[in-house]
Order: sequence, then structure tokens, then C-alpha cells
Amino acid sequence: MPQHEPSNQSQPSRRGFMIGSAAITAAGFATFGDVDSLFAEATSDSLPTAKTPLIGMNEIVLFQGDSITDAGRSREAAKDPNSFSAMGKGYAWMAASQLLVDSPDAGLQIFNRGISGDKVFQLADRWQADCLDIKPNVLSILVGVNDFAHVFKHGYDGTIEKYESDYHALIQRTKEALPNVKLILCEPFILKVGLVDESWVPGFAEYRAAAKRVAEKAQAVFVPYQEMFDRAVKFAPPEVWAADGVHPSTFGAALMARWWLKAVGA
Repeated sequence: MPQHEPSNQSQPSRRGFMIGSAAITAAGFATFGDVDSLFAEATSDSLPTAKTPLIGMNEIVLFQGDSITDAGRSREAAKDPNSFSAMGKGYAWMAASQLLVDSPDAGLQIFNRGISGDKVFQLADRWQADCLDIKPNVLSILVGVNDFAHVFKHGYDGTIEKYESDYHALIQRTKEALPNVKLILCEPFILKVGLVDESWVPGFAEYRAAAKRVAEKAQAVFVPYQEMFDRAVKFAPPEVWAADGVHPSTFGAALMARWWLKAVGA
């Protein structure tokens, strides 16, 4: 999908980064009530939380995926860990920043190698340089919307079977090269607004189910982002969270980061 251009964000403060320092203005959201309350209501207590924190001391954390992860990151700074410009302006940077401000002495090195438009096979094409050579201890992947949407809208000849088998193969390749890697697989999601209408829903549900099967087979942490957004639209219209139905707004990215952090026990 075309890359969303999120609004500029400042460096985070320790407390309130997810809401305040991520360029979120409460005044602009006043129509929907108190921001903190809204986020609390849209965060599910049923989301499984890791019994022990998944991310330990002196570990390398890598975010991978498509434009939702890319979020306008700088390619020039890509080799620099913990860099604002290299992390982009989306959920990956928000989650990373919270980890860094909460544990400044943990020695974490966090990278983002998402690329706008990527499907699973395109991740595989660049996997050696953009994953295996980085040697992450923790690997988070969000991919799937392009594997579906490019079939649905752009004539790509992929299938649900190809998506699932390619994804399985990518995870197996990763485990063989990095047997101790800790995996976080995120559910692809859509909201019915903008580019997305009801006709997307049945087919895309199959891709979501396939992503969950891949996560279960890999014994990975699974972050159910569709459930999260399905809850969120009960408290604010879908365009608040992702105006085009695919690329999160600052609010949507902040909510994603919260769920990601909870899922990994951060």
C-alpha cells in the first residue's frame, strides 16, 4: 500500500510519551472525550501478557514489516540503533521509545527495517541483510495487508496459501539461523474506512487467520491488532485510528505500541 506520512513527533519523555510526546494534542481530540480514558477503554484486559518480560538486558530488538512499520524511517540512518530518524514515526518508534525511557540502562539496541509495500516474499528477498545479519534477540514482524490488498486491488497473483507457506518458510529460516530468537508476530488488520469497504472483510479474515496459525506453529507471541482496532472503533470513529483503513494515525500507532508492549511484558 502507499506509504502513510505520519505527523512529526518529538523525542519522548519518560511519562506520557504514548499520548503527549508523540505529537498528540488533546485539544484536537476533545470531541471524543478524555484521551487517557479513551485509550484505557480501547485496551483489552483480555490481551495475554508475558509472564516474564520478553526483552532482557543488552538485547537487539528488530521491527520488520511493510509501510505500517516503515512509517517514514530514514534509510541513511538505518544502521544506527535507537535512532529517531531510523525508527520512523509509527508504532515501532513509540514502542521502542517507551522501552528506552523505561529502561535507560538496559543496553538495548533497537532497529526498524520495515519497507513500504512489502509482501512476505519481499521480506524473504532481503532477509539476510535486513534480519539475519543484525542477529536480533527479539524479532517482531507485521506483514500481510499487501499480500491481500495487492491481489484484491492491483492484480498481484498471490494466494492465501502462498502467504502462509512463505511466512512459515521465513520463520523456519530465521529459527535455523537464530535458534534462540524470540518471536513476536503481529496480526495484520484493516478498518472499514477510506480505502477499505465491506468487500475486503471476508478475504482478509483468511490472511489474519493464516498469520495466527504461523504464530502458533512458531510458538511466537501473537499481537491481535484486529481485535484491538475492533474495540477501538466502539469508542471513536475508524478514521481517528486509520483514516485510509490501513495506515494508522498517530492515535492508532500509539494504541498499537501499547498492545505490543503489553504483549511482550514490558
